Amino acid sequence: MADKRDYYEVLGVPKTATDAELKKAFYKIAKENHPDLHPGDKACEERLKEAGEAYEVLSDKDKRAKYDQFGFAGVDPSYAAQNGGAYGGGFGGVDFDFGDILGNIFGGGFGGFGGGRARTRNGPRPGEDIRVGVSLSFEEAAFGCDKTVSVSRVENCDDCGGTGCAPGTTAEVCPDCHGSGYTVTTQRTILGMSQVQSECPRCHGKGKIIHQPCQKCRGQGRIRRQRSVNIHIDAGIQSNVTMSLGGQGSAGYNGGPAGDLLVTVSVRPHEFFERDGTSVLCEMPITVTQAMLGAELEVPTLDGKVKYTIPEGTQNGDTFRLRGKGIPYFRSSGRGDQYVTVVVTIPKSLNAEQRELVRKLDETLGGGAQKPRKFGKKK
Repeated sequence: MADKRDYYEVLGVPKTATDAELKKAFYKIAKENHPDLHPGDKACEERLKEAGEAYEVLSDKDKRAKYDQFGFAGVDPSYAAQNGGAYGGGFGGVDFDFGDILGNIFGGGFGGFGGGRARTRNGPRPGEDIRVGVSLSFEEAAFGCDKTVSVSRVENCDDCGGTGCAPGTTAEVCPDCHGSGYTVTTQRTILGMSQVQSECPRCHGKGKIIHQPCQKCRGQGRIRRQRSVNIHIDAGIQSNVTMSLGGQGSAGYNGGPAGDLLVTVSVRPHEFFERDGTSVLCEMPITVTQAMLGAELEVPTLDGKVKYTIPEGTQNGDTFRLRGKGIPYFRSSGRGDQYVTVVVTIPKSLNAEQRELVRKLDETLGGGAQKPRKFGKKK
């Protein structure tokens, strides 16, 4: 039988851990090994029991003090007698209600772990989240907008108010499980008495019996509807961001809260703008003459066209900044900048007169072959 592990090691916390740190550590282990996520997984069940025992001891001030001073013998009187000074596995020496511990962490009861209370399926539970997508133009993402999305969600029945019973009637508490939705039987095994929890066959886990079901929802208490939901998109949002609208998902169970509506944004590409964070990038074609002599250009921006003067001798690939013409900061004030890269366009064909003029211009500029220079270096 494997040696019993130190309680602090089980929870993965130092001996100086606070109560909040202990609870956080146990919550993480309990969530990862939750019986609802791993039904019938004995390894997860054992890890959960081990963590539950450790948390029960360390979360109790007196028990923790005894454990810190005497080790397992301080919290397990049968430690030395049963193991001859060397504790073997098991949880027999420590008295704790594992169901109560999980109930305190997650709410509700948990059975099937040595005396814990039976879980109930008829307690309040949150509804399902719903995921939808919304497509935005480049400008809508930049400046924000309002959109309407169509959502198929489950809602409480209007006629019965979610009870599943015909108006004016009520459900009967199941006499077999007394409203828990589960029955617990005790069996004797070679390891001792074991409790087995199973769904109540009479009410099928609902904890109640409806004799006169609602005609509209057929006793389900919930119906599916198509709804239009208005959403506000904040300025500066980026593609693939998911927004959460609380309470806009499907209705909860048995009075539980509604789920959330999760809206994932996709931004359609622009004809010539590109985005880099809060910066807008674009290229502006200019003629050779404009590059040589300088020119006043009309540059497109998200706010419309603006005039910008490029200097004489502008080179192909030069980039200019338009301050405050970029993307608004997401949920903040201010805006990024726009960067305009000029691209000198070379005519592909010239007539005889144009060729002669270019040759004369070349002669006045010195003409002839140019000296090579290091790659990427400008004059």
